[in-house]
Amino acid sequence: MKISLNWLGDYIDVQDKTPEEVSELLTQTGLEVEGIEKFEQIEGGLNGLVIGEVLTCDKHPDADKLSVTTVDVGNGSSLPIVCGAPNVAAGQKVIVATVGTTLYPSGGDPFKIKKAKIRGAVSEGMICAEDEIGIGESHDGIMVLETDFKPGTPASDYFELKPDYILEIGLTPNRADAASHIGTARDLKAVLERPISLPSVEDFTIDNNDLKIDVSVEDANGCPRYSALTISNVTIAESPEWLKNKLRSIGLAPINNAVDSTNFILHELGQPLHAFDANQVKGKKVIVKTLPAGSKFVTLDEKERKLEPNDLMICNEEEGMCIAGVFGGTKSGVTEKTKNIFLESAYFSPDYVRKTAMHHGLKTDASFRYERGTDPNITVYALKRAAILIKEICGGKISSDIIDIYPEPIKDFEVDVTYKNINRLIGKKLDKKTIRAILEQLDISIGHESEEGFKAIIPPYRVDVQREADVIEEILRIYGFNNVEIPEHFGADFLSDFPKIDKEKLQQSVSELLAGSGFSEIITNSLTSPSYAEHSSHLKENENVVVLNKLSEDLEVLRQTLVFSGLEVISHNQNRRQRNLKLFEFGTNYFKRKDAYEEEKRLAIFMTGDAQDENWINKARQLEFYDLSSIVHKILDKFKIKSYGSTPIHDDLFSYGLDLSVEEKTVVRFGKLAQKISDQTNITEGVFYADFDWEYLLRLSETETLYQEISKFPEVRRDLSLVINKGISFDDIKKITERKENWLLREVSVFDVYEGERLGDDKKAYALKFILQDQNKTLTDKVIDKTMKRLMHSFENELGAIIRK
Repeated sequence: MKISLNWLGDYIDVQDKTPEEVSELLTQTGLEVEGIEKFEQIEGGLNGLVIGEVLTCDKHPDADKLSVTTVDVGNGSSLPIVCGAPNVAAGQKVIVATVGTTLYPSGGDPFKIKKAKIRGAVSEGMICAEDEIGIGESHDGIMVLETDFKPGTPASDYFELKPDYILEIGLTPNRADAASHIGTARDLKAVLERPISLPSVEDFTIDNNDLKIDVSVEDANGCPRYSALTISNVTIAESPEWLKNKLRSIGLAPINNAVDSTNFILHELGQPLHAFDANQVKGKKVIVKTLPAGSKFVTLDEKERKLEPNDLMICNEEEGMCIAGVFGGTKSGVTEKTKNIFLESAYFSPDYVRKTAMHHGLKTDASFRYERGTDPNITVYALKRAAILIKEICGGKISSDIIDIYPEPIKDFEVDVTYKNINRLIGKKLDKKTIRAILEQLDISIGHESEEGFKAIIPPYRVDVQREADVIEEILRIYGFNNVEIPEHFGADFLSDFPKIDKEKLQQSVSELLAGSGFSEIITNSLTSPSYAEHSSHLKENENVVVLNKLSEDLEVLRQTLVFSGLEVISHNQNRRQRNLKLFEFGTNYFKRKDAYEEEKRLAIFMTGDAQDENWINKARQLEFYDLSSIVHKILDKFKIKSYGSTPIHDDLFSYGLDLSVEEKTVVRFGKLAQKISDQTNITEGVFYADFDWEYLLRLSETETLYQEISKFPEVRRDLSLVINKGISFDDIKKITERKENWLLREVSVFDVYEGERLGDDKKAYALKFILQDQNKTLTDKVIDKTMKRLMHSFENELGAIIRK
């Protein structure tokens, strides 16, 4: 949110404060100022331009269309200036650009004034026209001023240009009350204890009743209060400069004097308004209601939208004119042809506006405020303020009584507060007078009061203050966090358990491992399409968490798996010729099981394309299962997981793969995705995928890490070749090895596999490497041979293996 410091000064006196001091005060109250930017109404701020008086004016001896002048620019000095304007004459007050000044002309590039000779005559400056200094478009002649300002006076003083500073406030969602200049001024009023000067509406008068439009509210839940009036015989044109500059300063583009007036009030008071072309209100009736689901409505951005059953609409007798509190329609807006205006100032239900804005993907200045909660008590004041302004700059007459439909006034919030809790939560005992003064400055009145506490009466525009803790927070932020002294000894109501592991550090560590292995991290949307569960048997449709206020049909449920989120990313990249991809994501899966909702934190890894690009020395190599397996085992090693069970995967998610489990619980599933899964996101290349149960991994990491001294005795390697049935896996061999020899064995691995006609169709040969080591002494051949014989005997008896010698 942008706040103009000059505009803010219209309501509260901050002239004695620098922009940085105002910024610091606002930040201390919770309105964090994220940046300060200087704003110039005219580019360059007219720096270097002064008022001058033409002392002499003679024709140039060598050019008929040029004049040679001397100009008094103050301080007792005069400059020779050659001027080409036909209207220059002695005795005139003019705008002079001195040597070194940079001019910013309208529609042209900036240029610097230099001392020059023009047809032999010295010129030390420039007498300026409107367009040459950027304040207008006219180039008919130089500007001739009617002023008593002395020569040498800065031109910015004549044009009343004050430098402005724009505060960029990072408005938190709970502070809807501060989404305006007066809302921001209220916090300064409280912290500086200075009054706010609200614009007067005492001049508001009804000129006639010539333009009556009937209003009815059929949905009072969606629109608790609706205020309106009409203005006739307006002239729609460009806004005056002061109004355009106000809007430009906060980044808004001026449109016309009527629309600019409503935008001005919005950013002044925080109350959205809407101006309709009264001649387009068919039947002279305005009806606030919902339309049947599926009704079509074309908004101002010329997009046709299908309405939901709870989309509140402002309608005439025949059709919708505006999505209430969100966006106007194409037919009823104010244009240059508009002569009569129907002006709306309403309070719409935040729930209605929020759901409608989210469904249609519309975020406007009006919806931003309505969906957080505006002030229901300000609608008539804002209406009068806007009507006075429109009448002033658009002309016309107020041609109806104020319509104000407010059947059930919204009550103030009432909260019981105790002094004991104020002092406990703030950490300091505050004087009761200080507490009362702060609350009164915040428009929070004190109801019933006792020695123990009081009842706080909170206006409805403070939607964020509805609990005792909220009231105490209001007291503290105005009193000042910096004014609460740090005690010698800290105390707390409870002591937090310190986790054995730092989950964030572990996640960062794994992220660095993957990034160092060439992977890129992705962050995807938790919302996904229900069609994935419909076409995948490993997902259960009845466990979908369905979003009630869905953004679209493709984002209707929360995901049960990260696989499709990652495949969408791969598809997006492959469509842009990025086929070699290594991706990972830490994300959450969501399930509805029985009557409860469950979440699971997962780590997903995706690999597709080539393992390495081709170059002058190596050919491109396509990714294989073992490329993924290597990464999976690196992560397990990171968690010191050395022992695990391994079983093949048999479901429709994978073409082939493995489940690795610890204590009979799966820790990771990985393999090549089935092509019918990839087909759902139009991926034709094979994709390798690993799915870690991240929460289980973290629990496994909590087990105590044991260390032992590195042996000073050497390792011994022995190789063994086995012929076994094809149905036997290396995991079967590894389990027997670890069971039979866990004292000397340090490592067992496969370094070659052979299958061929010589062995038969149902046989394969494994070449195994065994690493043996004793912690206490050097191994002898006798011990090594005895160990290997014991292992060979087990392989022959339990696996039916044939030992190749």
